[in-house]
Amino acid sequence: MKTKKIGIAVLILLLIVAFVAYNMYNKPHVNVSETSSDITITAAEILNDFTADETSANAIYLEKIIEVTGVISDIKVERQKGIITLKTNDDFGSVLSNLSDEATKDISSLKVGQTVTLKGICTGYLMDVILVKCEIIND
Repeated sequence: MKTKKIGIAVLILLLIVAFVAYNMYNKPHVNVSETSSDITITAAEILNDFTADETSANAIYLEKIIEVTGVISDIKVERQKGIITLKTNDDFGSVLSNLSDEATKDISSLKVGQTVTLKGICTGYLMDVILVKCEIIND
């Protein structure tokens, strides 16, 4: 009798987990270029916020569409995806912007040392602030 109740509880729990996983997998993708920014900030400011208090910065920026302006310190393409690094006041941290497929096509118009504004989704902080699905707002 007791094992039957445990079995039913485990089955219900598995169904809930499957339902949540299914909904997360089928969540619609955000079109960054057509969605307005939640926050507009400089590369130095967002990195300062994360280095000062990562927990607080996660609450503010995580999974939000961020429009960030900064000076390009590096441009590269890895696996057909453009990555732009924005300089900050911190020698050990920067803003890494992983470009969308469409924005990667326009990467050749950018140069190191140029000021640029990018819009992307903040996914967190690992020595650098990470933005994904970035679009080039100005070039």
